[in-house]
Amino acid sequence: MAKSTFVYVTYIRTTPEKLWSALTDPEFQKQYWFGTHCESGWTRGSSWKLVYPDGRLADSGEIVEAEPPRRLVIRWRNEWKPELKEEGYSRCTMDLEETASAVKLTITHSIERERSKFIEAVSGGWPKVISNLKSLLETGAVALLEAYPAASVKA
Repeated sequence: MAKSTFVYVTYIRTTPEKLWSALTDPEFQKQYWFGTHCESGWTRGSSWKLVYPDGRLADSGEIVEAEPPRRLVIRWRNEWKPELKEEGYSRCTMDLEETASAVKLTITHSIERERSKFIEAVSGGWPKVISNLKSLLETGAVALLEAYPAASVKA
């Protein structure tokens, strides 16, 4: 079967332990994920969910692999948009690799479906979320205040 995949790679000046914590701590996530957070036990087989600031369920799934602070794999399904939910479960892999002065974070999000609308959606979301995460860890402030700011008006 054909597959749709999105890969995002960045380098963050931090330690693998601090990055792992940032990826798994719900209160810290709210700072860079536009108020959204994840809930999980962060161990293999534990449930996982992404929750909007108002408490609505955005996405759900299960932890497939958890090797702190090196690798996290989530079985992930959208829960709020019917056309995305019907595509089924995707797989999100986060690999953390220590380098001399930073941590290389590679996010690979894929689904066993050609031309996936879900992968199209996450390909627009991940760069914003991870840019905020990188900025927050390196400078103490996020880069973007809104996930989808209103279009600027030209006079």
